[in-house]
Amino acid sequence: MSEGILTRRVLVEGLVQGVGYRHFAYHTARRLKLSGWVRNRADGTVEALLSGPPDALEAMLAELGRGPRGAQVRSVRLAEAGGADWTPGVFEVRPSA
Repeated sequence: MSEGILTRRVLVEGLVQGVGYRHFAYHTARRLKLSGWVRNRADGTVEALLSGPPDALEAMLAELGRGPRGAQVRSVRLAEAGGADWTPGVFEVRPSA
């Protein structure tokens, strides 16, 4: 993993499914040159794994807290996550878990 690169697991709660949230996250992450993935979860939350420089990660977290039009984000919880490789701009929407 590159020095200065952080990886975080993020869980977003609220009205975040059926409103284009995953695609919003995908486009935002690509714009910020983050790597990782995003997916819906069976419990109604959205989960993401994000890797990148601290400033880009901070900007992404702020955007996730706002969400797309129609979303009602109640909380954005995060935890450290290790072992992810950072390849700028490689981000994917994964199938629901």
